[in-house]
Order: sequence, then C-alpha cells, then structure tokens
Amino acid sequence: MGKDSSNTPKVFLLDVDGVMTTGQFAYTEEGKSMKVFGPDDNDALSLLRNLMEIRFITGDKNGLEITKRRIVDDMKYPLDTVSVLKRIDWISEHYNPKEVIYMGDGIFDHFVFQKIGYSIAPGNANSLAKKYANFVTTRNGGDRAVAEACLHILEKFFKPFDSENIPESNTVKEWTV
Repeated sequence: MGKDSSNTPKVFLLDVDGVMTTGQFAYTEEGKSMKVFGPDDNDALSLLRNLMEIRFITGDKNGLEITKRRIVDDMKYPLDTVSVLKRIDWISEHYNPKEVIYMGDGIFDHFVFQKIGYSIAPGNANSLAKKYANFVTTRNGGDRAVAEACLHILEKFFKPFDSENIPESNTVKEWTV
C-alpha cells in the first residue's frame, strides 16, 4: 500500500485485549471484573475517524460487558465478537481484506496479518505477530500503542499529524466539552 488512492486503506480493525488494554484481567469470586485501557488511544483514533472506518473485535465473551462499556458506550465505535480462529473469514465476509489495516497481538493474529493489506502489532505482542507485522509499535498494548499506530497510519497512508497545530474540534471529539 502506498499513498495513492487505489491503495488507501478503508478500515482500521483493532483487537481489544492486548491492544487497547494491557491484556490483563482482574478476577473476583464473581468472575472477570476489570480490564485496563490505556491513555491517548481514543484521542489518536479520532484523528483517523474522518479518513477511514474504525471497528473493534474481541474474542472475550466473559469480559464483553467491560469491553462494550469502553468501546461502544464511551468511545462510540462498533464492536463485534469474533473468534480468534475465525477472524480472517469474518474480515473477508465484511471487507476486501487488502483494504484493511488490522492491529492484533495474539498467537493466531499472524494468520490474519498474512492475508490483509497492512498489519500492526504492539511492542509486547506475541513473537509470531511481531514477525509477520508490517509495523511493530515501540509502545505496549494498553500503553499508547494504538496512539502510536494511528500516527504511523497517518504518516504512511494519509497526511502526517501536524503537531504544531491543534486539530479542528469537530475531528477530535474527546477533547471537546
């Protein structure tokens, strides 16, 4: 993929656990009770919002309500439950895989990475994911890895983020009151 419009990605698809979160789960006697989401990721995603579709997937049915609370309720992005073993099939049913950027960290994500347009792994991803990723962030999942990926996507496929000028308030909803 390059900067010409025929190769411009149309979808940024992100796994949740290990990418948006640290990948750690807190359990009580009642079950899974907490996930840790990192800072800055939602702000950086808003820089891409007007350029491409952003969508999240998770295979974590036990922590789905926690994930929905952050991704759907707070951030206002679509979320789908997709088995880690069925992700490339799901992507192919919904999108042209060559138009997808996928960010994942897991032991099976390298299978997806080999069949889509562009792949990103956080710095603490599984070694197979990092081996097959087009880009590996220096930051870890749940610690600004998504923000780093967003800035990379802007630079590689669109227009680099201008750190000298604040974005329009209609672009970055998280910053407005």
